[in-house]
Amino acid sequence: MITLTGISKEYSTGSLRVPVLRNVSLSINTGEYVAIMGPSGSGKSTLLNVIGCLDRFDTGDLQIAEHRISGKHNNDNVNRDKINRMTADATLADIRRQTIGFVFQGFNLIPRMSALRNVELPMIYRGLARELRQQRALELLAGVGLADRAEHRPAQLSGGQQQRVAIARALANEPDVLI
Repeated sequence: MITLTGISKEYSTGSLRVPVLRNVSLSINTGEYVAIMGPSGSGKSTLLNVIGCLDRFDTGDLQIAEHRISGKHNNDNVNRDKINRMTADATLADIRRQTIGFVFQGFNLIPRMSALRNVELPMIYRGLARELRQQRALELLAGVGLADRAEHRPAQLSGGQQQRVAIARALANEPDVLI
C-alpha cells in the first residue's frame, strides 16, 4: 500500500540547512496499523506529512496505492516552471482527495460550519451529489455517536466530540490510507 524508498528532506533557514529525514525507507501493507514514535524534533510529523502528500521531499520515491511520487532531486533548480509546480500540486491534491484521509492533531474543523458540513466537505471536493453527501455524513456521524449533534458547530462540541467529527470527516471519502 505505501512504500518509501530513500526519502530525504531538509529545511533551509537562510544559509543553514537542517536535515529532517535522511534516507528513510519503509513499507506499510494493506490493513496494517503503524505507529511512528520518537522524541520531539525527530521528524515524525514531517514523515507523516510526506506520506500524506502535504509536504514535498528532496530525494527518494514514495508509492501510495497506484500513485508514484518522486522527490525534487534538485533543490537548487530556481528556474522551475510555475505551471509544472501548479500541475504537481494539483496532482498531489488529487491523490490526497482520492486516497488519503487525515485526522489532524488539532482537528482542523471549520468553526463556522456544523459537524454535518465539516464531514461533508471532503465529499464536496470529490464531487458527490448533495443528497449522497448528507446521507453519508449522517451515517458517519451516527457511527461515531454524534448523529444528535450534526447541526452543532465545533465550539458547541467537547474536545472528544470534535475529535470524533474529525474522524468521521477523515473517513468520508472511504480512503485507502488513514493518517
